[in-house]
Amino acid sequence: MSTKAKHTMKKMFSLLCIAVFSFSGFAQQPQKTLTTEDYEQATKFLGFNTYTLVDKSSVRPNWLDNGSFWYDITIDGERQYVLIDPKKKSKKTSNSLKELLGEKPEKGQRRSWTEVASPDGSKTVYIKDWNLWMRDNESGEETQLTEDGEKNYGYATDNAGWKHSDKPIVLWSPDSKKIATFKQDQRHVSDMYLVETKVGEPKLQEWKYPIPQDSAIIKIERVIIDTEDKELTKLNIPADPRRGTLCDDIACDGSFGDNEWGPDSKTLAFASVSRDHRKVTLRVANTETGEVEDIFTEEVDTQFESGQGSINWHYLPESDEIIWYSERDDWGHLYLYDLESGKLKNQITKGDFVVTSLIEVDEDKRMLYFYAQGKEEGRDPYFSNFYSIKFNGRNLKLLTPENGTHNVSLSPENKYFVDNYSQPDVPNVAVLRDIKGRKIMDLEKADISRLEAIGWQAPKPITVKSANKKWDLYGLMFTPTNLDESKKYPIVNYIYPGPQGGGVGGRYFSPARRDHQALAELGFIVVVIDGTCNPGRSKSFHDACYGDMGDNTLEDQISGLKQLAEKHPYMDLDRVGIWGHSGGGFATADAMFSYPEFYKVGISESGNHDNRNYEDDWGERYIGLIEDTENGKTNYELQANQYNAENLQGDLLIAHGNLDDNVPPYNSYLVIDALIKANKDFDLIIFPNARHGYGKDSYYMTRRRWDYFVENLMGAEHPKEFKIEVPKRR
Repeated sequence: MSTKAKHTMKKMFSLLCIAVFSFSGFAQQPQKTLTTEDYEQATKFLGFNTYTLVDKSSVRPNWLDNGSFWYDITIDGERQYVLIDPKKKSKKTSNSLKELLGEKPEKGQRRSWTEVASPDGSKTVYIKDWNLWMRDNESGEETQLTEDGEKNYGYATDNAGWKHSDKPIVLWSPDSKKIATFKQDQRHVSDMYLVETKVGEPKLQEWKYPIPQDSAIIKIERVIIDTEDKELTKLNIPADPRRGTLCDDIACDGSFGDNEWGPDSKTLAFASVSRDHRKVTLRVANTETGEVEDIFTEEVDTQFESGQGSINWHYLPESDEIIWYSERDDWGHLYLYDLESGKLKNQITKGDFVVTSLIEVDEDKRMLYFYAQGKEEGRDPYFSNFYSIKFNGRNLKLLTPENGTHNVSLSPENKYFVDNYSQPDVPNVAVLRDIKGRKIMDLEKADISRLEAIGWQAPKPITVKSANKKWDLYGLMFTPTNLDESKKYPIVNYIYPGPQGGGVGGRYFSPARRDHQALAELGFIVVVIDGTCNPGRSKSFHDACYGDMGDNTLEDQISGLKQLAEKHPYMDLDRVGIWGHSGGGFATADAMFSYPEFYKVGISESGNHDNRNYEDDWGERYIGLIEDTENGKTNYELQANQYNAENLQGDLLIAHGNLDDNVPPYNSYLVIDALIKANKDFDLIIFPNARHGYGKDSYYMTRRRWDYFVENLMGAEHPKEFKIEVPKRR
């Protein structure tokens, strides 16, 4: 062997020894351990601890007949009551509401949540044996209003599958004499079964749960009931699909939406919505004869919405007009129609912004008052401001000029309003304004000094580009309070892809958003990004993934995290986890199966993994009706998670409540079965007798979520069976 060869062999041996020594040394490094004290520090930032540390958090006015109002605030745990006289611009404070007002305001009569009282409070209606009954609140006399109700074909019944209750869905007339409601035919839709876990024989829960494969969906036969003479008048139209313009069904907010009485109680305007949410017809009924007149129809290629937060069309028979809401120019705006001809008179609002909620219609002054987003340049487009405008589209005025999300409360006579405004990282300020937006007086400014004293910090607003570089996306980032930018931190991506709302939630100040800051405190960077396909912006933004809910904004999430990591080198893109609940659970499993090289750990909670197993109007609103594709699979099948389960590479925890009547647990069982058949390791938590949100077991899930990310994403040890203790309040 030559000298050169010997030298080379010696060098290679030395390097090998160094490598072995280095590997051995690395293997013997102690594993990072999180202690009980670390978990207790994280728990300090959960909502039940942080909310009580904010003083004067907001103002919720209780308006009095004389135009004054009172509200209560908390300062260092003590409640105080404040009386405001807008005319005198005076402010009086007391520890006793009775002392402040002279006497406490009378409380309304408390009624069962399964009953609905008339506007004048004299009558109450309720459901019994599939029929509608009425009680006279003075005499207690009970009267049966309908006679022919039968099982699954009853009056005023509240059931959309995912949401079902014993509350009657009715709309009382202004004179408290008539009721607009329906007879609901759900006899031919699918049944849902859940079983309670208990000692002895299990108890079966059974109800109608429509799914996309059902050829017949829930239909409503519209009726008017005169409670004075006990007469029932059927509206002279075919049965309507149980659909609404605001959300999935006609009663998503517990009331009979998309219906509005005329002021004389003789006519009723209502909107009929097609099964696929693409066609809406506005109609007016004569409530005495049942005759119905079609006013106009609007059809869209994707899905029709009448706003965000409230139904924004209004019936104005005294001026023979209709205020209508449409996204026909790519933005949600208000339009004025002639009631007699059904012709457009003028567009009321116009521009690259979205009207979200019409709050007040002043017919005498022909003024509208509404919330809108995205109009003010240089601001987060999800910030909500309050505006006024004339019916003819003139004199658009910003009534709440400060940057942030505004929430207003109008006085009964519409002379004043209380304005609460804040940002996710800026505490609330409350002021009193007159109806023209002029500030009358300051009310309260939230004090977070006690919150900051425990080391709390606000989340950081973030902006990134969408994956296709077309739109700016907005979100929040949570970092440890002891962040060391010279270190690398694993990333947890919280996701709720919508498409009816994003993961960030309201753009107002909150001392806690889920457990994001608590989890960050354990040594993670927690990122929430509202991707494309979410509402509150242009229709094209919302419809970007229409027909493909399997998109789940995941490419936007990945692109956004990479952009953030370029700005913040302490973010470790080699250790990225993801979690979400419900639609976020669906997105999490999809992320683990579709992007296994990026997402290493996922926690999928209560996911609707196959929308053929979820109630019909959710999928049909955002995907369309079920149909075959060229490859022989349905459009719904192509988006279902279980078919990609074999791609799992990382660590996945699946959780579900076995009495989840919103997203039935069979959604998760489909994925579990596929993982087993693919011989994949995964983890599972089933909560016996828990509904969609886990109820009393929710903090157990929170702790297990922390453990899972600490162990599998951080590679550290966690304290055994740490218990999150919720303090008892006085």
